[in-house]
Amino acid sequence: MNDENGENPPQQEDASKAEAPGVSSAAQEAAPVEASAELEALRAELAGVKDRLLRTLAEMENLRRRTEKEIADAKLYGVTSFARETLSLADNLRRAIAAFPVRAKEELEPHVAALVEGVELTERDFLSRLARFGVKKMEEGDNRFDPNKHDALFEIPDENQPAGTVAQWVEPGYMIGDRVLRPAKVGVTRGGPKG
Repeated sequence: MNDENGENPPQQEDASKAEAPGVSSAAQEAAPVEASAELEALRAELAGVKDRLLRTLAEMENLRRRTEKEIADAKLYGVTSFARETLSLADNLRRAIAAFPVRAKEELEPHVAALVEGVELTERDFLSRLARFGVKKMEEGDNRFDPNKHDALFEIPDENQPAGTVAQWVEPGYMIGDRVLRPAKVGVTRGGPKG
């Protein structure tokens, strides 16, 4: 049956396709199975792409964090070689100040006393400038020998102190950030009980 325009209505078209000669019912049933297999393959591919995307995003985030840490370390530790070389200046200033006994400072002529005071001010200023770049002098408060922070130059026999106690500081150590810039040169005790 044809409608007014000479075309088959949609129901009749479907029916004519179903009754088309040469198309088997097995082929018609295989089409949904193939579509379902194709759908499963696409879902598996989507899951694989999603996994790769998530891994790439995680890798990019880790790279960003590593780069930020490297930049921060470069800013903090970039002056390490320069700072290590300038520590001898701080040591020499300290030695110059120590060369004048306290009692002698009181008896010095005014111009010599001003010179000593100028050296003391220069040392303080120099150490404060090093501190701006993260360089700090190690404190002498901790008397326990730490091979990561101390360089033992000699041993002092002392039965009253535990063995391995820092007994004398020869040269101060310095830290830059949380790293040792130069270990402190010290003398340690021996002969006492193990600490």
